[in-house]
Amino acid sequence: MTAQLIETHKVFEGEQRKYRHYSETLDCDMVFSLFLPKQTDNKSIPLIWWLSGLTCTDDNFSQKGAFQKYASQHQLAIVMPDTSPRGTDVADDGNWDLGQGAGFYLNATQEPWAKNYRMYDYLTTELPQLVYSLIPNFSGSESIMGHSMGGHGALVIGLRNPERYRSISAFAPILNPTNVPWGQKAFTAYLGPDKKAWADWDATNLIAKTAVVPPIHISQGKADAFYEVQLNEEAFLQAADGKKVTYEKLDGYDHSYFTIASFIEEHLQFHKDCLR
Repeated sequence: MTAQLIETHKVFEGEQRKYRHYSETLDCDMVFSLFLPKQTDNKSIPLIWWLSGLTCTDDNFSQKGAFQKYASQHQLAIVMPDTSPRGTDVADDGNWDLGQGAGFYLNATQEPWAKNYRMYDYLTTELPQLVYSLIPNFSGSESIMGHSMGGHGALVIGLRNPERYRSISAFAPILNPTNVPWGQKAFTAYLGPDKKAWADWDATNLIAKTAVVPPIHISQGKADAFYEVQLNEEAFLQAADGKKVTYEKLDGYDHSYFTIASFIEEHLQFHKDCLR
């Protein structure tokens, strides 16, 4: 498997790159972005996965996340996959919260989604091998983070693989998708009506049954219009009792990338401390 470099920009002495490749897992062409810091003193470089939210592509975080300065300072590589399979032959829906741009980072089992919507396998098995090969002197250490639907994805992937990721963080994550409209709509379409099949894709259920979890840091804006209905934390924090989870509410901050840009340094410092 090879990747074609289609774009590169110098930023804070590092490189913001964009690649295209064919994914056998998703049966379509995919793009992803990768930030590589300028290597100094032949230091090994750890990797952080960033998963974006509904309607987003790999471009949203690379262009609006304001992370490159801090990633360069901390010598962190950061990869930004797309949020779903794409293409004219890939199943889609007319609404913004289902289909292309809304893959929910799971493996779909229902038609017409099952053929392409296997984002969990893509992100945990296929894409990593390609990304590792692109990082000079990769340390082998990884963490994962995301926003909204991507926060859900980061928590689910991190909690299903606690031995792999040193830390997990999220901005405004969907913490209990089986009990909120966004999650219920997506899970019904991708996984079917049997709610027993939903449990393995719900961070609240996963953290309750996982004995040892990586450190988790979550930031939620108090002015987030989606908070009360889609993003409430109470069930998750109750299930996480006794685990190393920090949850902060931010006065005046909303669901946008302005919030992410304001607190991304804090999140990257958290991951750097865990990746050392």
